[in-house]
Amino acid sequence: MARSPRFVTAPSSTNQRYPAVDALRGLAMVWMTVFHFCFDLSHFGLWPQNFRVDPLWTTQRTLIVSLFLFCAGLGQAIALHQGQGWSRFGRRWLQIAGCALLVTAGSLVMFPGSYIYFGVLHGMAIMLLVARVTAGWGRWLWLAGLVALSLPVLFQQALPMVWPEAASAFNSRALNWLGLVTRKPFTEDYVPVFPWLGVLWWGLACGQWLLSAHPHVLQSRLPTSLAPLAALGRWSLTYYMLHQPVMIGLLTAAMWVGSR
Repeated sequence: MARSPRFVTAPSSTNQRYPAVDALRGLAMVWMTVFHFCFDLSHFGLWPQNFRVDPLWTTQRTLIVSLFLFCAGLGQAIALHQGQGWSRFGRRWLQIAGCALLVTAGSLVMFPGSYIYFGVLHGMAIMLLVARVTAGWGRWLWLAGLVALSLPVLFQQALPMVWPEAASAFNSRALNWLGLVTRKPFTEDYVPVFPWLGVLWWGLACGQWLLSAHPHVLQSRLPTSLAPLAALGRWSLTYYMLHQPVMIGLLTAAMWVGSR
């Protein structure tokens, strides 16, 4: 008789993790790693690809960032459900903000002409603060998310005709972090507040709904085969900061050895 699969049970303590959410975040990390490895191959001229305009890559990037931010929204719903205070939130926020500054510094060295000044961690730092103070909106978060997703399209279509002077201002680096631009800035990673806040708001709304109406979905048992993904998801920020330096270092070493 075939053996039934083993499971990792969801946490019973309010201070522990939800393996299903961690595994979803871990899936995003694996997908991101494959994407970045392909980017690195292109950057070093080993497999030339156009990551800026080719739908194969731009669509994947959109889906990866969406999954990250949706998981961040789920995480905020869980944290608030567990009674996480501002002190613990602030410590985590400082980690994210500090890592965002490190990303800017590192990209300035590697891509001086297109360094990252408002990428996914920069955007997440702002969006998490917004999510924290708007979590009490409840079901209105769904509508707020829809508005956030729609704003950039509306501004892109209407602003140049209605208020062209403002369009130039919103395209400047001082304001383009909002995302209400008529042209995208030249940078290696760009995750502005709009429309991406909409994805995080939907993750927050979905998490609140699941915790109140269907808690078993988030607390369900996780097959042990997915335990590595859950472990990766628990260390997502550390992994995010280390994976590119490690891959770039290994590729550089491999190219050096191959050229000898």
